[in-house]
Amino acid sequence: MAVERVREGEPASAVIASYGFSRTTIYKWIAAASQPGIGLKALFSRPATGRPRTLTPRQEQQVFRWVNGKNPRQYGLDFGLWTRAVVAELIARKFGIRLGLTAVGALLAKLNLTPQKPLQRAYQRDPEAIERWRRETFPNIARQAKASGGEVYFWDESGFRADAVHGKTWGVKGQAPVIERPGQRQSISAVSAVNSKGGFWYCTYEGGLNAELFVTLLRRLMRRRTKPVHLVVDGLPAHKTALVKAYVASTNGLLTLHFLPGYAPELNPDELVWSHLKRTGPARTPLRKGEKLRDKIEAQLAAISRLPALVRSFFQAPSVAYIGDW
Repeated sequence: MAVERVREGEPASAVIASYGFSRTTIYKWIAAASQPGIGLKALFSRPATGRPRTLTPRQEQQVFRWVNGKNPRQYGLDFGLWTRAVVAELIARKFGIRLGLTAVGALLAKLNLTPQKPLQRAYQRDPEAIERWRRETFPNIARQAKASGGEVYFWDESGFRADAVHGKTWGVKGQAPVIERPGQRQSISAVSAVNSKGGFWYCTYEGGLNAELFVTLLRRLMRRRTKPVHLVVDGLPAHKTALVKAYVASTNGLLTLHFLPGYAPELNPDELVWSHLKRTGPARTPLRKGEKLRDKIEAQLAAISRLPALVRSFFQAPSVAYIGDW
């Protein structure tokens, strides 16, 4: 259109200004359209061919299936984490196609795959046992509790140190921020039990857990209780001793222990109590002179016990959705 207007007598500078292009642009167009035998056809737009697709759509989806939720070692590769180089090597092995790291990165982005910090899971985990717990074992426990008018509680222990720092903070790149922490190395252990109705029990203690201490804590948990308690615990050796079994038997059905599958802490909503405590507690407000770690931990646990809505929220996490409203 611009070239035709110039040919009809309009000044080139005025024509190009009306289209909002650079002044020199129109002279390139005029020169191109002046080629013998081509004329204005030289100015026709052409679809850009671009670099031809290296992988077919079907092959791209196969790459997605390889990476999504899988481990490179499952395909005979030495490294246990996905990198662009590892993906490129697998593509070369399976399809005989060599892709550069940039091309692999673009492919992974197209497939909506991004580099992420993986969650760690013990290799001893038994996926079938975990699924059986979700679908069969726990529903049976919940039905037993309901039939007897009892309650289901989840139990877990944790340790705290006054000099521990949890989380991250912002700072200038290359200059690690400095935060204050107490020089004294106070430590304390705590145990809690939660249920989906908002029930919460806790206790603190010194040192590690053994069978004798576990029984002492169970006695405190059961003090003045009239409803049967179905207590879900992990497989810690102290939980499974003959001493513990004898105490449980002595309650005549008022207390029953049930054991989670091994290496599956995500099934226990009580784990989220400790996560909440360590994100919002002493890590955010380091001990000052004269303060005791035990006092601070007990104060926070007491605060949680007064917030049944917070306790119920721990049961909303996707990993413990199987519990429902039991």
